[in-house]
Amino acid sequence: MRHTLPIAPQFYVTAPQPCPYLDGRMERKLFTALQGEHAEKLNDGLSKQGFRRSQNVLYRPSCADCAACMSARIKVADFEPSRSQKRTMKRNGHLQRVASSPWATEEQYELFRRYLDSRHADGGMADMDIFEFAAMIEETPIRSRIIEYATATHDPDQKNDLTAVCLTDVLDDGLSMVYSFYDPEQARNSIGTYIILDHIEIAREAGLPYVYLGYWVPGSPKMGYKAKFSGLEVYRKGAWETMADPEAYSSDTHPLSVDPIAEQVARISLPDTRG
Repeated sequence: MRHTLPIAPQFYVTAPQPCPYLDGRMERKLFTALQGEHAEKLNDGLSKQGFRRSQNVLYRPSCADCAACMSARIKVADFEPSRSQKRTMKRNGHLQRVASSPWATEEQYELFRRYLDSRHADGGMADMDIFEFAAMIEETPIRSRIIEYATATHDPDQKNDLTAVCLTDVLDDGLSMVYSFYDPEQARNSIGTYIILDHIEIAREAGLPYVYLGYWVPGSPKMGYKAKFSGLEVYRKGAWETMADPEAYSSDTHPLSVDPIAEQVARISLPDTRG
């Protein structure tokens, strides 16, 4: 099913750079600016075609010799938690969720730094300072929310202990989890999985059919967790399809020509928020 865009955006392609997910490969991104009065409709339309948002840019992989990255989303109506996921929900049931406008705080940045230093010290965001962090959170031309998870305290003079944060976009057909981070000491409680499970519940309560997870990359250990959710769909060869068996998707190279609309090449670097 084709999704008609409200305007005809101009697309560009980044210069090749090393792929952060599959060793020995180079990546390129197809991207367009997200701005103006049609920003929300453009974001809604291109999200249905496998694009992701990074601040005021929409992008998707457009590699010359590989198509391993596939946009993934959970169909809420088809999701059934596994026994492991039910245990994860129970273990994290003490956390309180607070959703607010996208506004960066020092407490969020401190948590973000602990998360990066522990799990992604050599990643593309490792050198991000507090001003760049604030831009990532606050520079959004569409409807976005910051969702915080904290352990409540019984002392009225003491702040709740911030445990996890997710920057989430609200689309016309679902929630898009732009970027999440959490206390690395909570990894043993599968807090990352819990954030996704809670977003499924938020979408269900709001009557939204999908939760967009970003890109799933078969063969990349960093992305393997996404395949553990039932009701998962991936955007492949121009259409969404239900994932039946993750092992059926090869991580070998697949020829993929650059989209005809991508005629201009810009040598810029975009923050990577696929995780």
